[in-house]
Amino acid sequence: MHPRIEDYALIGDEQTAALVGRDGSIDWLCVPRFDSAACFAAMLGDENNGHWRIAPKGAGPCTRRAYRPDSLVLDSEWETEDGAVRVTDFMPQRDKAPDLIRIVEGLSGRVTVQSTLRLRFDYGSVVPWMRKSDGHRVAVAGPDSVWLRSEPEVRTWGKDFRTLSEFTVEAGEKVAFVLTWHPSHWSRPPLIDPFEALRCSVADWQAWAARCRYDGPYRDVVVRSLITLKALTYAPTGGIVAAPTTSLPEELGGVRNWDYRYCWLRDSTLTLGALLAAGYHEEAEAWRDWLLRAVAGDPADLQIMYGLSGERRLPEFELPWLRGFAGSYPVRIGNEAVKQLQLDVYGEVIDSLELARRSGLPSKPHMWRLQCALMDFLRTAWRQPDEGIWEVRGPRRHFVYSKVMAWVAADRAVRTLEADPGLTGDLDGWREMRDEVHKEVCERGFDAERNTFTQSYGSRELDASLLLIPRAGFLPPDDPRVVGTIDAVRAELERDGFLLRRYSEEGTDVDGLPGGEGAFLVCSFWLADALEMTGRTREARELFERLIGLANDVGLLAEEYDPVGRRQLGNFPQAFSHLGLVGTAFNLFGGESTKTTGGAGQAE
Repeated sequence: MHPRIEDYALIGDEQTAALVGRDGSIDWLCVPRFDSAACFAAMLGDENNGHWRIAPKGAGPCTRRAYRPDSLVLDSEWETEDGAVRVTDFMPQRDKAPDLIRIVEGLSGRVTVQSTLRLRFDYGSVVPWMRKSDGHRVAVAGPDSVWLRSEPEVRTWGKDFRTLSEFTVEAGEKVAFVLTWHPSHWSRPPLIDPFEALRCSVADWQAWAARCRYDGPYRDVVVRSLITLKALTYAPTGGIVAAPTTSLPEELGGVRNWDYRYCWLRDSTLTLGALLAAGYHEEAEAWRDWLLRAVAGDPADLQIMYGLSGERRLPEFELPWLRGFAGSYPVRIGNEAVKQLQLDVYGEVIDSLELARRSGLPSKPHMWRLQCALMDFLRTAWRQPDEGIWEVRGPRRHFVYSKVMAWVAADRAVRTLEADPGLTGDLDGWREMRDEVHKEVCERGFDAERNTFTQSYGSRELDASLLLIPRAGFLPPDDPRVVGTIDAVRAELERDGFLLRRYSEEGTDVDGLPGGEGAFLVCSFWLADALEMTGRTREARELFERLIGLANDVGLLAEEYDPVGRRQLGNFPQAFSHLGLVGTAFNLFGGESTKTTGGAGQAE
């Protein structure tokens, strides 16, 4: 039986990440970066596509598991008839090559433990050549090599293209495995002390978590989300991936399977706001600097997403040898949506840069020039139809949220000039654009009969992104049109009494795809924010409590949730979901000084 998405836990080193199942099997790992080819891809296929399981002989899922407090170090424990054993999984922060460390510790009795390693490079398609060298088992194929050793050394042998170990541990005994990837033309990797690495990793994570300035209720939940966001950060550049996975389905057995191992501009203000509110100014500045580098160039060429270092070419293709998670095919690498026109990203970038300036992050000399260039392009481009925030693959439309974010761009540019008269810019022209966009949206994007804004001009469909209208400052929260929109979105898009779909699906061709999807978790956090802004704080807090109850046993959220199957869906863990959780926690419980507002979450 295929594991559920929520059966996995995350470990990582801020350059890549692995997913560990309840059964002790690591079924997903891309090396050396988040967007590299996987050497363990069983999650999207089967065991023959690569995995590494360590567990007591003959055992099933672990009895319990948990992260060590305020860290990304995972402990999984099994209780068997012969005794109890713990496996500790983590990836220490690194200089060059990634290390994956698994420490087996006897807790009671005498337990026989098995390790089964199947290395398969290039997303499970390449079986490497195995050899012994300097106390290691070495796997080599093309540009990739993986070195495996144990401390103390245990007997290891090869069988049926697997690397096997079997040993016993008694209470207090420990055996550590260290798996290191590096380019195949390099010599043996430097040895790492696994037990010292564990001590340092726990201490480093706990010191980082201690910097969090959130002191409201649900602190453990907020810190877990912030640690997850830190783990999804590509440390060399400051970019934050949407998720460390590709092709986890939005509908089991469906085709809505996308590669999320890239950095989305739509997340930019929400990310910046959450980091600043939590007190992580260094990370916020690194993200701001990544943003500036990524979007540099012709404003007409602005993309909705970029690679970890700002790469622009993310060609999409399919892997026919992988059957997909729970048979959800195809498995896609790359993301064709990179070519889409999404006008909202202009507003999100300008909003982020205005927030960065207002929050006291050190300014960059070219930052204002970039904003002016974006505004020059947007002055005429905002009138175009686009694909919208959700990357629909149907026809372009005049999406209301895209127009609202064009208004945000003009509004933030005007605010910046008004606050700093020393800057130069077309103040009158931007004010005129702001007024024109506002008037058009209220006339063409509002259904007076139903008292709600709509997904696009002239449509009757609704969209959860409309909940961001008051957060963007487009209209005040007590405006009857805002209240009407919130109520209409809940009535049409709500599922299971509190979960929201992104947009109407029945009888529409808005996304150009067959099938459906689950409830989009960040949208429900937006609903909680909207309820709080309109004075319905009790409802907002009840909704927040129900949402955090959807996290798995180690506090992780995927992109979506299936209220019928009661399971998580989509790529996992999802930065957007955890960003929504952090922002809503600050809005509801963080006090006035740490509330987030703005187009996608601005720290005041």
